[in-house]
Amino acid sequence: MALRPIPMLIFGSRWLQLPLYVGLIVAQGVYVVLFLKELWHLFAHSFDFSEQQIMLAVLGLIDVVMISNLLVMVIVGGYETFVSRLNLQGHPDEPEWLSHVNASVLKIKLAMAIIGISSIHLLRTFIEAGALTSGKTGYTETGVMWQTIIHTVFILSAIGIAYVDRLSNIATEEAKYAVSH
Repeated sequence: MALRPIPMLIFGSRWLQLPLYVGLIVAQGVYVVLFLKELWHLFAHSFDFSEQQIMLAVLGLIDVVMISNLLVMVIVGGYETFVSRLNLQGHPDEPEWLSHVNASVLKIKLAMAIIGISSIHLLRTFIEAGALTSGKTGYTETGVMWQTIIHTVFILSAIGIAYVDRLSNIATEEAKYAVSH
């Protein structure tokens, strides 16, 4: 079916997002370099570091992996949802979540990933917060409090997004039921 010129231009404008997704792929490459650098740093100091320093370094690695996972969700899910189908049906590496991804699912997955990343940062802060009284940390009591408040806001936001999504799904199901009966 051929589109008229204006609708064709509007529909085709989705391809303007392609450079944005390619840029995110480049950013993921930067995270791979950061991960390897941090892994090398951990390996090089594995006999010098205390258990707490090793734990903090490992949490840093987990943080990089979680951000990279977030990038994959945004790149793959966003491209599939807003630009063009990837046509991965039957591919052995197709992500299980991709078959039912839409803007709503993507928002919830992103919110959960952000909470996971925030949790890692907060855990690192709590581990280092033990040194607050000694002055050997860059954290302050106020800083720890604000990180906790911000993390709580992330959680409440995710709950709100999930609740609105659930209400929307209920309304959609009720509308389908009303039309079929």
